[in-house]
Amino acid sequence: MGCFVVLFALISPRLALFFILLFSDWIAQAFDGGWILPVLGFFLLPWTTLAYVVMWEIGDGVEGFAWFIVIFAFVVDVLSYSRTSRADSGRGYGSYR
Repeated sequence: MGCFVVLFALISPRLALFFILLFSDWIAQAFDGGWILPVLGFFLLPWTTLAYVVMWEIGDGVEGFAWFIVIFAFVVDVLSYSRTSRADSGRGYGSYR
């Protein structure tokens, strides 16, 4: 399962989360059966959610160096949003160049 998660994550973190949801119970274990945080994470912070779920499954919870990985994934998510907004700010709506 782990190798497939890595391959799907290279394509898209949301795709990897979708397949984890279909074929395992990692998400339910990582979030104690709750559904609000995984759904919000799927749409808003997919890399962070994926990192948290994988780090939870690899170790016995998220602790120590695993938090560094989760924080790094959060930074990647935030930077992807800032890069998108910066690219869109140069173009106005309806303007063609």
